[in-house]
Parts: sequence; structure tokens; C-alpha cells
Amino acid sequence: MITLEKLNKYYNKNKKNEIHVIDNTNLKMPSSGLVCLLGASGSGKTTLLNVIGGLEKVNKGSIYINNQKITQKSMRKVDKIRNLNIGYIFQDYKLIDNLTVFDNVALVLKMIGIKDEEVIKKRVKFVLDTLNIYRYRNRPAGALSGGERQRVGIARAIVKDPDILLADEPTGNLDSRNTIEIMNIIKSISKTKLVILVTHEVNLAKFYASRIIEIEDGKVVNDYENSHNDKLDYIIENNIYLKDIKNHSKLQNKQATINYYNETDEDLDLVIVVKNGNIYLKTNKNEKIEVIDQNSNIELIDDHYKEIDQETVNKYSFDFDSITNYSKRKKYSSILNPITLLINGFKRIKSYSFLKKLLLLGYVAASMFVLFSISRITAAKVVKDEKFIKENRTYLLINTPSLTIDKFNSYTDLNNINYAFPGSSLVQFDLHYDTFMQNYNMVDNITGSISNLSLITKDDIYLGTMPVNDDEVVIDKLLIDDLLDNEFAIVKMTGTNTYEKFIGLYLTNVENKFKIVGISNKVSPSIYVNDKYIYSILHNNQQDIYSATNVYSDYSINDIKLKKGRLPINDYEALIGYDQRYFYSIGSKLDNKINNTKLKVVGYYETKEESSIIYVNSNMIKYDLINKSSSITISSNNKDVTLKELNDKNLNAKDLYLTAREDYIKDNKDSVRSVIIFSSVIIAISLIEILLMVRSSFLSQIKEVGIYRAIGVKKSDIYKMFLGEILAISLTASLLGNLFMSYILYNLTKVKYINGLFVINLRVMIISYIICLLFNIVVGLIPVANTIRKRPATILARHDI
Repeated sequence: MITLEKLNKYYNKNKKNEIHVIDNTNLKMPSSGLVCLLGASGSGKTTLLNVIGGLEKVNKGSIYINNQKITQKSMRKVDKIRNLNIGYIFQDYKLIDNLTVFDNVALVLKMIGIKDEEVIKKRVKFVLDTLNIYRYRNRPAGALSGGERQRVGIARAIVKDPDILLADEPTGNLDSRNTIEIMNIIKSISKTKLVILVTHEVNLAKFYASRIIEIEDGKVVNDYENSHNDKLDYIIENNIYLKDIKNHSKLQNKQATINYYNETDEDLDLVIVVKNGNIYLKTNKNEKIEVIDQNSNIELIDDHYKEIDQETVNKYSFDFDSITNYSKRKKYSSILNPITLLINGFKRIKSYSFLKKLLLLGYVAASMFVLFSISRITAAKVVKDEKFIKENRTYLLINTPSLTIDKFNSYTDLNNINYAFPGSSLVQFDLHYDTFMQNYNMVDNITGSISNLSLITKDDIYLGTMPVNDDEVVIDKLLIDDLLDNEFAIVKMTGTNTYEKFIGLYLTNVENKFKIVGISNKVSPSIYVNDKYIYSILHNNQQDIYSATNVYSDYSINDIKLKKGRLPINDYEALIGYDQRYFYSIGSKLDNKINNTKLKVVGYYETKEESSIIYVNSNMIKYDLINKSSSITISSNNKDVTLKELNDKNLNAKDLYLTAREDYIKDNKDSVRSVIIFSSVIIAISLIEILLMVRSSFLSQIKEVGIYRAIGVKKSDIYKMFLGEILAISLTASLLGNLFMSYILYNLTKVKYINGLFVINLRVMIISYIICLLFNIVVGLIPVANTIRKRPATILARHDI
């Protein structure tokens, strides 16, 4: 059954304080019987028991369990052999206190592959009944007395019907009554099983053991069969043997019979009152009064004290055959699956003490700070178009030092071009709020990127309609948002606080007036106008009409009253004010030049006020813009292709959208770096907080880990237990913190002046939660891994529990 060959084990090997705790031990033990290891404290008894059970490893020698060698084997193989062959009874019980008695015992059945709930109930009930503790089956193990806990430990050891039972001073913490009862149970088990018992009580060993092995300083100094018919003189402290008491008298009447026992001859004045179902006692002595009832551990025995004999011990029997199916082989099995893993995790955190539950608030706080930081980093890293975009997102810009009409025309003949114009697309209008009398003459300046209506369709209209008339325009929602966000804008005083109220307002410059009929939502700060107005708007935007000396305007888009002559329908023709007729006759040349060519007067116009505006045709406006510009703005429906084509021509072309984005990123690089560093520090602090909480929680559970390993639970199941606990914490505390901070940040993003500081969306929430979850798992399982790689006895011996 068990063979030990030349077994040696050292503590602190090759050090000054080296201890040779097992010294060249050779033993063979039978398949049944009670073998007692006797010796003084520190002689090596428990260590020898531990190496036999695989709880510790040896330095040299071999151990065979049922002909299977467990030395020089992996811990997993040792665990398997121990679990299938050995039951262990510990001196300090080693129960999982937060589990019920039933669950403590049922646990080991699941470890040997028994999953049928009915079979588990039957076997657990049998052993609990046999040990007289079935009534405690639903009670937490931590709520039992020492004797009851030891019985649960025995039940757990024997319920799987092991071939070998190892018992390490199982009566060391028990009173005399429980000691005898436990020893009788162990003796009955040894009739069919091998029981190896460590004890320092010589009288118990000599009475119960079938074989005694005496150990001294790690060596076997005596090994002999213990055949005898002696009796055990062992006084059970809580038994009162009535016939051994000196004085006994009996008082009896119709209502009561009183037996009075007294070890002395002293008189006793005793008053007994029975009232309302209660018994009241009063004496003339100050001695303690103890009531003996069904809950008392004192027993009155109407007999003389007798020594315990073998016949009394042999009355105990333990027949496991009646409820065991020997046709079904034991197998080293996992006790948790994905579902029970999570259920077990929630049960574990439910059983936390109040102080430990307070630690969960730390997980909530850590999760909140992580989400806060990820939200800040995302806000800093995510560059929203509205933060930097100034011109239509389809626009490219060509910078050219000397722009000519021929050059302009050659650049605009490229493929994929919608249209082009010289100079920048940015123009400024006055936005009038005088649709109501109280807002008369209230005006805001609005700057946008002038764009052709051909770039949008009705599907791009967020509110309103597409223009029908030439003087109707569409402006992008982004321009309105910028205006509403401007704390100095007049719009705040006009009551124009919704998008609907912008429909019907007018945009004006010196010569044009446009009605807003639609609002687009292309995140492109554009003002979409009829194609025929683009050059006029750009031309007016480039000069101050009241101070310029060379001022031109397109006659075709203005309401001109011709006084004399004709309109300037041809290139280089001009229409001047009627008050200039004395200085310039029709057919004369002006000093004003466009494209280095003087303008020819072909007519006069009349106005109410004197005007210096010179009207020409639209082509002249275009030429004048070209002459005064050093760049070309191009709208392309395929910017990549157009850029490549322009670069192939060695032109200095750039994507205005990408350039603005890059400039914005560059300008904000330092602030982004500061946000990332600050947020990273917060994340680090939060994760350190989690680390400390996990460590604190794990240290309180090291003993539990040692117990699970000692009784043979798989390493993978230990991981699963803690993984389940981590997932339960993450699904409660961490998720709660994530959701709570999401709610806070969501409301903060509605605050105008700080909404750009945070980004809160499902992606940010998921990333933050995954960070907490993964960190919880990693830091939660690392200490588990570091612990369970050690032998069970080493784990149980840790002093930092």
C-alpha cells in the first residue's frame, strides 16, 4: 500500500541551521490497520505524514502509493494520486469556513468525478449521519464547535472512500469526550482502510493502534505491531458518573421526584420553583449553577466509571460499501465549469465581511478614475473636424508666386475638378436678425468657406430646403454652432437660439443680399451659393469698397440703371457713374487696368448717390481676382488623384483639410502630451490601488488556497475560483464605477465650456472596462500562481495570513 525507500528531507539544507527532519527512512505499510506515528514535538512526525500525502516534497528517496511513485513527479501527478487514493484529516480541521458543512464534504466528491447530485446527497448524508452531524449540514463550517468541525474534517476525508487515511493529531484540539469519539471512529475506519495517525498521546496510541512507529530526530527508532487486550484508562471530563458520587438521596411526592447527589457532607439550602414552564433554582451557596439540557456537553451517566475496552471500541462500524458504486472508476476531475465559476465568484463576494465589502468601493473608485482618464486622453487624441476645419473639406490649394490667367486656366483643366477660383475661399457676411422689429439693425459677422451649390444635394439638408431662387443660400450647421458658442455674438440677445430660427435670415455684403433657406450638416463650414455669385462675393471680400481706388463690380448681378451708352458685355469694357461723364467720354480709356489692359468706357449708370464703382462683366471680375491672387482654390471630387496630378506638375499643392488638421495637431501637441501624462498618472494610481486591494484580499485567502490544495483541488480550479471572484467584482464594482462615471461625463459633455475636455461613448466605456478587467485578472492571478506553485504544506505554513 505505502512504501518508503531511503527517504531524506532537510530544512535549510547546507545552512548553519540545517535540520535533517527525515533521516534515511525505510517503511512498508499494509493495506489496512491503524498505524500510529509517535514522537515528541519536532521529531518529524507531521513532516513524514506530509511527504507521504504529497503535501511536501523530499530531497532524496522514493515514495510509492498503491505501487505508484509520487517522488520526482510533477505536482499535478502527485495531486492526482493523492486525490484518488488519500484522505487527509488535519489537526486544525482545514475547513472552508464560509461553506456549509454539506458543501465542504460534497466538494471532494466532485473532485473524483462524481457530478450526480443525488449520488452526492446520498453519500454525504451517509457520512454525516454516521458521524452524528447531519443536523448541521446547512450550517457554515465556521459556526461549529471544535469537535463538530473535526467530525466534518473526517467526513470530508472519508466520503470519497479513500484507500488511505492520513490523520495529523486529529484530537489535539478536542476535549476528552470528543477525543474518544473521534478515535473510535478512526479505529472503525481502519478495519478496512489504512489509517496513519500522528499523535503525541502514548496511551491513545497503545490502546488503538495496530502498529506503532516511534520517531526521534527524524529517524525511526522503534517499529512494532501493537497486539493487546489492554483497557484505556481515559477519564472523559464532561461525563459525570452518578454511582461514583458519595451521597445520594431521593425525594419524591405526588408532583415531583428529585434525586440529590453530593460529594460532600455539607448542607444545601435549595429552593426550586417551576413557573410558566421555567425552572428557577436558588441556593445558599455562591457556586455556579449549570443547566444540563440537549445543548449541554455534560452527560450524566447512571453507572460507575469504567475503563474503555476493545469490545467497546469494536461496537463502532463504518460500512461504506452500501452506498458506493465500485463499478464507476474515480477520476481526478475539475469542480468548476464556466457557469459555476461565475456563480461561485458571486457567492464568494456575497460572503465577504463588512470591511472586505468596503474594499469594493475602491474598485468602484478605481474604475471611475480609469474611465475619466481614458475619456480625457481620447478627447485629447481625437481631433474633431469642428475643432480645426475652416474651409470646405473638398478644397485643395495651389500656391503660385505669379498667377496668370493662362496658368489659372491650365490648372483648372485637370480631371476630377468640380470648379476652381483664385485666392482663399473664406468670405465674411453680415447676418441680419431684423425679421423682428425688436432686432432691427442687429447684425453678427459670419465667416465661411464660399462653395458652389453643386456640392450638396437635398440629402445633405439638415433643416429647410434646397435653394430655388438665385439669391437663396444654404449654410452649414457648423457655422451656426460656432456662432452660438461665441459668447460675444449678438445672436444671444436676439432670441435666435434654435436652428429653425436661422431659416429666413439674410446674409449681406456690399453688393449682395442672400436669404438662408437651408442648413446642411456636412461638418464643413461652408456657405453654398449659386455659381454666378462666387466671383463677385470673393472680389468684394478682397477689398474695402469705401477706400479702394480700383473698385470693380460685376454688372450682371447688380440692379443697374443705364443712363447712357450700353452695358459692358465684352472684356475690358467699363460702365462708370453718370457724374463722371465730364471726365471720361464714351469710348475713352480709364487709367484703371485689369490684366494690364486699360478699361474702355462704354456707358454711364445713374444712382441716387455719387459712386466710384466701376462695373465690368463677370469675366473681368475673374481676371482681376486672378491678377491679385497668389493661390488657387480647387474643389475636387477625388483629392488624392488631383493632388498626385498637381504634384506631378511640380506644383505646390496641399489638401486644406489635412493641412488644417496637421497644424491643429502640431499646435496642440504640448497640451495633448500634458493630458496624456496627467491621465496616465491617474490610471497608474488607480491600478496601483487595485493592486493593493487585490493583494489585501488575497492575503486573507492564502489559508483557503492552502486548504484547497491540501485536499487535492486542481490548480486550474484554484485559478477558476479566483477568476470567478475577479469577474464577479468586475461585473459589480468595476462595472458600476464605469457606468456611474459614464453618467457624470455624459452630463459634463453637455456643459458648453468643458464639453471638449471629454469623450464618452460606448467604445471609451468598453476600453476603460477592459483595462480594469484585464488588470484585475492579471494582478489577481499572479499572486495565485506564485502561491500554488508551492507545495500545500508550504502554503499552509505561511505566517502572513
